[in-house]
Amino acid sequence: MIVIMWPLLLLPLVLPEPTSVVRARGELRELVVAEARSLRGYSHERFMPSWTEAEGACDTREVVLRRDAVSVTTDVDCEAVRGTWFSEYDGLTLHSEEQIDVDHLVPLANAWVSGANAWTDERRQAFANDLTRPELIAVSESVNLDKAGSSPATWRPPRRSYWCTYARAWITVKHHYGLTITYREKRALIRMLRTCFSAQPSA
Repeated sequence: MIVIMWPLLLLPLVLPEPTSVVRARGELRELVVAEARSLRGYSHERFMPSWTEAEGACDTREVVLRRDAVSVTTDVDCEAVRGTWFSEYDGLTLHSEEQIDVDHLVPLANAWVSGANAWTDERRQAFANDLTRPELIAVSESVNLDKAGSSPATWRPPRRSYWCTYARAWITVKHHYGLTITYREKRALIRMLRTCFSAQPSA
């Protein structure tokens, strides 16, 4: 079996950079606050009949696993053979791809009740495979199952030091896609932004 060691230092580190703290506060004020819509009609397949091809033979999931790895070896089909990953949500270091999930930071179900129910299936699939915004991240399977479809109103990463990045990323994604937030979600994001050590220059 041919394996490939990817030059990780040439790849983006973990998430694409979320909006700065200053800008996140402004974008949060711009988000429409509304009651969550119904889950009626929702299914995972409305967003993801499959991962899409993203880079040569690699689909979106495989790109994220490679991007977020501390080190990784893949085969010619781009599947991880071995590697090490650090799960930002809970601080676990994992050594098997079977222990890793690629999480949609804004869950698909939450996107649905925030406005994606009105999108076309093509737009939903683009959202589910978005490598440009900070929407996809490799984390431990256990923490991803715990999070499920929750918003910051009911779930936040156990690793508190990641709250600043998580809140900024959440706001970045929702603002870009014009998704709504609930009042409780907004209050939670405000609290999470307070954990940022200092306001970063606006981008």
